[in-house]
Amino acid sequence: MSWNASFLRINVSLFLSTTVNRLDKKGRISVPSTFRAALSEQSFQGVVLFCSHHHACIEGFGWGYVEEMNTRLDTFDLFSDEQDDLATAIFADCIQLPFDKEGRIILPFELIAHAELDEQASFVGLGRKFQIWNPDNFQARRVHARKNIREQKLTLPKGDGGKS
Repeated sequence: MSWNASFLRINVSLFLSTTVNRLDKKGRISVPSTFRAALSEQSFQGVVLFCSHHHACIEGFGWGYVEEMNTRLDTFDLFSDEQDDLATAIFADCIQLPFDKEGRIILPFELIAHAELDEQASFVGLGRKFQIWNPDNFQARRVHARKNIREQKLTLPKGDGGKS
């Protein structure tokens, strides 16, 4: 790992917990204050969002993690098919949304529709990223994830990536 990548990783704050906030008719929603605090040192005061490729939810990141993803893409040849495919899948659909003075963002209709949001949305902290879910859909996802953990006896790898 390069020095820049390790530096970025150190400065990426973690998103924790689950918070349900109200979504108004104009698509405005308050980002949880703990999430905003985790992003306070970022160069872009807002979030970067895109439709999840795996679930009916929205994936969210701070600017620092987006920069780290870009650094990871630099390990591929610039014009290779792999780099192009990954860059397209990751960055082409990203939307930068700045915070307003009340800490809100305005979700575009495409994201609202993809996540099946109505009057409320669950902000779900997942460490270095977060997701935005329809609260009912998230409860089903939470049950499914916990079931998978029990059935597969999943645990976290050792701190060195499980090499020792």
